[in-house]
Amino acid sequence: MIYVIRHGQTDLNKEGRLQGRNGLPLNEFGIEQAESLRNELKGISFDYIFSSPQERAVHTAEIATGKSPQVDARLDVFDLGKADRLKKEEVTFNGAIPDPEIYDGVEDIPSYMKRVFSFMKDLEDKYGTSDVNILISGHRCTTGCIGAYFEGIPEDRNILKLSSENGGYKGYSFKSRVNT
Repeated sequence: MIYVIRHGQTDLNKEGRLQGRNGLPLNEFGIEQAESLRNELKGISFDYIFSSPQERAVHTAEIATGKSPQVDARLDVFDLGKADRLKKEEVTFNGAIPDPEIYDGVEDIPSYMKRVFSFMKDLEDKYGTSDVNILISGHRCTTGCIGAYFEGIPEDRNILKLSSENGGYKGYSFKSRVNT
């Protein structure tokens, strides 16, 4: 089983700001959310734990499992470029992302999805037929992209609606994956 968790709250989440690679560590409530995850997942023995390189995701995984995760750069948060840390209502969006015509450095969506799907494909090739429990700690975009890997890309192409809330998780199985 694959357990995909979203990091706990940070002050940027609380303030309604975009949070990418210039994010903050978990705040007190975010730590409580990670502790709550630990309680929800306490009966599960994780064979493998992976995380985005962002401190907030690593810390959430550590609290939730009591173990250090293996960090993989392919799970890193979507790069928001110059829009990182801006208040959401101040940002001009092009669909679900900051408009790359306005904000330098915004990551290309197909490239982002390709790198997350590459991680998932490698995981599936290695463990897809095994009876293992895997935890993956990431972000709104990461949990949504992993959701799309299992459920297919939504018709409106908005993978964010497949994500978890801060401190939440979703479970998936390679055996029930929709082939896209």
